[in-house]
Amino acid sequence: MTSQNIVNTGHGSLVDVPGLQIGHFTHSQRLTGCTVVLAPDGAVGAVDVRGAAPGTRETDLLDPANLVERVHAVLLSGGSAFGLDAASGVMRWLDEHQIGFETPYGRVPIVPAAVLFDLPVVRPGDSPNIRPDAAAGYAACQDASSQPPAAGNVGAGAGASVGKLFGMDRAMKGGIGHASVRTGPWVVAALIACNAVGDVLDPHTGQIIAGARSADGTTLLDTQSALLSGNPGSRPLPGTNTTIGVVGTNATLSKAQAKRLAMSAHDGLARSIRPAHTTLDGDTLFALATGTETRTADLMLLTVMAAQATALATLDAIQKAQGIATTLGYLPAARELVA
Repeated sequence: MTSQNIVNTGHGSLVDVPGLQIGHFTHSQRLTGCTVVLAPDGAVGAVDVRGAAPGTRETDLLDPANLVERVHAVLLSGGSAFGLDAASGVMRWLDEHQIGFETPYGRVPIVPAAVLFDLPVVRPGDSPNIRPDAAAGYAACQDASSQPPAAGNVGAGAGASVGKLFGMDRAMKGGIGHASVRTGPWVVAALIACNAVGDVLDPHTGQIIAGARSADGTTLLDTQSALLSGNPGSRPLPGTNTTIGVVGTNATLSKAQAKRLAMSAHDGLARSIRPAHTTLDGDTLFALATGTETRTADLMLLTVMAAQATALATLDAIQKAQGIATTLGYLPAARELVA
């Protein structure tokens, strides 16, 4: 096997892509937070929304037909629609550092954002009205670096949960995870905050590792099998779930090509979440291309890498999550149920 064919299949993060940095902020008084991906030199951005109940900001701007090509940060946040306020803090941090889209009247930072619904996840003693705000977004930027980022119950994944079709009392802990894939000079990496209504699978084996549990809470139910057998579950409200994330690459891409990268990354969600892209989820993935590798990219190869990195980052989010006690019951982590 030559070095051109060696692929990293389970480690790394978006900071492996030159030009990208990751920062987290996690509230101490409530299990929620936000995560920022900074691109100080700008990156060609795109987005693909597959879920039916998204909460987003600046996604229209990323359409290949629209004007601005480069973005300077992407924000992922808990707090449902309240969490979109955290993007204002990211804009303030970028403005203070003179980073943004050049206009005759100053720089305007371009900060797309997406949120997930973590409002039910409240620990005993928490303040339920605390959500990520502008100060949280600013703090995430202050935390951002090129160092390997934390995973699990941090940032946008702090209050994430999975397997909720049969009620929060039978759900499990979600989280935020990372992975990167390298082939030759190309790097494609993913950051995923997994808050799915469905179950999460190991993409290598197809085995469910977290999701809806049986009535006694000790075993995994298999949401898809339950649905197909005629058990509809309790059907949580639309938008009370969602998996959001960012895929990044060092390749030089157009907006249309970056859009294709985001579209293909959703294949990774479908490999690791079942069911995915439901009417109850707002699944949204952004793509960032920093262009530090100037050789012409093989777009088909990059799309395959994007799907792989996304599937592995979703797996990492669940494997790094930790169980928590909430006012609605205990949310076990995958590692606990296996044990």
